[in-house]
Amino acid sequence: MPPSQTDTTAPVLIRHEGHTPRERSTCGWRDRLISHEDAALSPAAWAHAVDIDGAKLHYHKRSTELYYVLEGGGTVVLDGQEHPVTKGSLVHIPPGVVHGARGQMRVLVVGIPDIAEDDYYEVSEEA
Repeated sequence: MPPSQTDTTAPVLIRHEGHTPRERSTCGWRDRLISHEDAALSPAAWAHAVDIDGAKLHYHKRSTELYYVLEGGGTVVLDGQEHPVTKGSLVHIPPGVVHGARGQMRVLVVGIPDIAEDDYYEVSEEA
């Protein structure tokens, strides 16, 4: 017998574009779909829709990121190697991989777990 809607123990979140906080980030403009303000709900991951316009090289020690390109295209830089991406591309970025993006694209960025401010390490372009 499937569980009823009232049997769920985890919160259900539904967010709509344009109804969430939008802010400038190091990667471009982002819409915070599930983010730090949802911490009390203990989501398994956070998700942002990001209009990338030159993501600076950086890495995370704890978090894995998934990039799913919704619109546009360009390149994703992973440990110094450029990889072309277009609409429909998915990129898995494990902890420790120096990464960034070039081009004009809208990307769904999923951080597992959340990417806390103390887990963002910027790297110079010369590195």
